[in-house]
Amino acid sequence: MSLIGKEVEPFTAQAYKNGDFIEVTDANLKGHWSVVCFYPADFTFVCPTELEDLQDQYPALQELGVEVFSVSRDSHFTHKAWHDTSEAIGKITYAMIGDPAHKLSQMFDVFVEEEGRADRGTFIIDPDGVVQAVEINADGIGRDASVLIDKIKAAQYVRNNPGEVCPAKWKEGSETLKPSLDLVGKI
Repeated sequence: MSLIGKEVEPFTAQAYKNGDFIEVTDANLKGHWSVVCFYPADFTFVCPTELEDLQDQYPALQELGVEVFSVSRDSHFTHKAWHDTSEAIGKITYAMIGDPAHKLSQMFDVFVEEEGRADRGTFIIDPDGVVQAVEINADGIGRDASVLIDKIKAAQYVRNNPGEVCPAKWKEGSETLKPSLDLVGKI
């Protein structure tokens, strides 16, 4: 079932962020753009490379008005322990949400029940709390956070320019399309 175009359901979760334990709810995903990044587990192999890469892109994402949240099956306590012991994870300044009961991974439809973990799912959520883009990778395939920049710019452009759409490989400032009868069969 696709989550595209659906509002994030209500939730409350505990997270670790910048030396503090915090509560994160669905309200934290509203009023600005959000990226929610699910990963299988702390203290693993591909996950720290992805989360560090996401941290490297975090300042650029914040410039676009985007807040980032990572989520795994681990508790907020485990996130803190990983943050305190891993050089890569120690750089992270965005919220690391704990999902030990798998409620969020089930809600976002990335839960792998037989393994008790989430798939590598990335969700772009608009300021209304509505899912605009989803990427899900197999466990062994790491993500490249730099691609989020262009996807978010495109999503923001489309939101701010009703009636226009962004073609493949669209970059900020390049031409968009205005779907119409005149374009049918001409692209």
